[in-house]
Amino acid sequence: MIGRLRGEIVHRQPPFLMLEVNGVGYELEAPMSTFYNLPTGSEQVILFTHLAVRDDAHVLYGFSSESERTLFRTLLRVSGVGAKMALAILSGMSAADFARCVQTEDIAALVRLPGIGRKTAERLIVEMRDRLDRLDGVSDTTRTASAKGSAGAVSPVSDAVGALIALGYKPVEASRMVRAVDSEGLNSEEIIRGALKAVAK
Repeated sequence: MIGRLRGEIVHRQPPFLMLEVNGVGYELEAPMSTFYNLPTGSEQVILFTHLAVRDDAHVLYGFSSESERTLFRTLLRVSGVGAKMALAILSGMSAADFARCVQTEDIAALVRLPGIGRKTAERLIVEMRDRLDRLDGVSDTTRTASAKGSAGAVSPVSDAVGALIALGYKPVEASRMVRAVDSEGLNSEEIIRGALKAVAK
């Protein structure tokens, strides 16, 4: 089991990134909350990881904090919640906001996330209520934005739309969300953050 990696980010295109560790490039999927905390330079980063073994692939997920990874793993134990939905939850709201939604039974906030209907939101509240109390640091986790990465060959707007689609939003909805953000001078991660913050209101 790969539990943690330390290396340099050589490629990022949310929700995917590549981390080079001693000459080996590890491909990972990560929530936007992790992207917000990644450095922009070539300094080393540490990511906590979760390896999912499927019949057709081995998928490695990366997180900027251990509490995020713990919440991700706990979400996977909820009936009907897969890795894609767990990533969407962590991308659409901070761990602290998710904990608040569960504790206050805020179904409306949860159904605004992609792929989550009312029944799934109700199941999340019921199954996560007791588990959150046992997750150290989850309700205290906050998201900070520190990403100022440079734009690649693809425009930041196109990158942002693609990332939102990968997180589970429909193409038309993803385009609408990005158009609602004043994207001038922003990189793709900042556009995604703005779009996700707007839909969470």
